[in-house]
Amino acid sequence: MAHIELKGISKSYGGTAALSDLSLEIADGQFFVLLGETGAGKTTTLRLVAGLEKPDAGQILINGQDVTKWGAAERDVALVLQQYSLYPRYTVRQNLEFPLKSPIRPTDPAEIASRIARVAKTLRIEHLMDRKTDRLSGGEMQRVSIGRAIVRTPQVFLMDEPLSALDAKLREALRAELKDLQMKLGETFLFVTHDQVEAMSMGDRIGVLNKGVLVQVGTPHEIYNNPCNTFVARAVGSPAMNLLPGRFEAGLARLGPDIALPHPGGAGAEGRGLIFGARPEDLEIAPGAPVAARVSDIENHGVEQIVTLEMGKAGEAGPHRLRVTAPVTQRLAVGEEIRFGWNDARIALFDAETGRSLRHGG
Repeated sequence: MAHIELKGISKSYGGTAALSDLSLEIADGQFFVLLGETGAGKTTTLRLVAGLEKPDAGQILINGQDVTKWGAAERDVALVLQQYSLYPRYTVRQNLEFPLKSPIRPTDPAEIASRIARVAKTLRIEHLMDRKTDRLSGGEMQRVSIGRAIVRTPQVFLMDEPLSALDAKLREALRAELKDLQMKLGETFLFVTHDQVEAMSMGDRIGVLNKGVLVQVGTPHEIYNNPCNTFVARAVGSPAMNLLPGRFEAGLARLGPDIALPHPGGAGAEGRGLIFGARPEDLEIAPGAPVAARVSDIENHGVEQIVTLEMGKAGEAGPHRLRVTAPVTQRLAVGEEIRFGWNDARIALFDAETGRSLRHGG
């Protein structure tokens, strides 16, 4: 296992900042997920930890030892990529043996056989051992790639979107398998992805990256229920959090004439712009609820339906569109006039200018 710490890491390419003053700590045996859009700096972070890149500024520590200037081979980390990185003319067994025959870390033949047998059983690829890897399916190839990393018993496992090339059903199966494997091994995993479902379902902790800046770090529960700004609120959750413009008036956080929440707002809050944030599952369509709206779209997802509502009239105060999750047993029709309500305690408020959550001192 390994404890990883990044201190004030910055990295630029051709004058463009890929990472800006990034500081991050990953505990021993933790499954840590870096979540971000394309270009956020996820892969750059992974390559820096792997020793494939050197930072322009900052330190990288593994188990308290400064490895910033060490090469990739000296760091004893294993990298699993989206592209599998297997030798197509080798069998599965030969691919698994390859990293154990390195002149840098030679391994006894009996130990090689023992490790490969154990990994093959763990990943359920025993029946594939004598097959060439160019004859495997995508899921089988990714299992072999993960096996080749495991067989080395490295200090750290680094995974760069290893499931993104697979179809949806296989991704779902391998997500569960990979998390289960990490728990059995008890090893430190750093996993990067743009897929918020992967991040939420696999990570012990999640770091959200935006244009090279680490925006928020927390458990999946913390990230989902208490986003520090509107970027994180949009990045996590499907459907995403509803974000609607409002302002402070007379000691109330107000959205149009119908929605008002008591909130002190602080000095100089009167007239200050804000953004209401509400998760779709925290809104409820019910007769007699306080706010009128019209159903503009319905998506049937089997066990639930995602209902798009339109509230307010054209002009400064509307119309506003928002999405609500409702049970499929609740019969609704496009164009229907309904009423909806919400749980006050679940409404998030953000500063309109900075996007910062008021819970986080925005």
